[in-house]
Amino acid sequence: MSSLKIFDIAASAMAAQGQRMNLVASNMANVDAVSSSIEQTYKSRQPVFKAMMDELNPDATATGVKMAGVVESEAPALREYSPGHPQADADGYIYRPNVNVVEEMANMISASRAYQSNVEIINSARQMMSATLNLGK
Repeated sequence: MSSLKIFDIAASAMAAQGQRMNLVASNMANVDAVSSSIEQTYKSRQPVFKAMMDELNPDATATGVKMAGVVESEAPALREYSPGHPQADADGYIYRPNVNVVEEMANMISASRAYQSNVEIINSARQMMSATLNLGK
């Protein structure tokens, strides 16, 4: 594997973690959104990552990562009796998203740490290449 592939792999990981962070932000932004029906209630979204493989060499190791898609949580919306709420249904219930704030905070920290780790990988690779170039001096 070429040393320059390190930059491509780390960049793909940084892009994937950036997309993950966007989903966390979306989930957190909608944590307090309410609706008058289960169908209209925001559902927590989570990323699905997939290893990118070298099509020319199927026996090679992964050459990066990408977000293969987004799945919505199957957890039920939270039903709350609030007859005075302007969005209450005919029975007096409102529905809150199935977003778990603690889980989203953990996802945010994990995405941030993974992003930082890949920045460090790029910095280390750059320093190693610079040291190699300085061998002849």
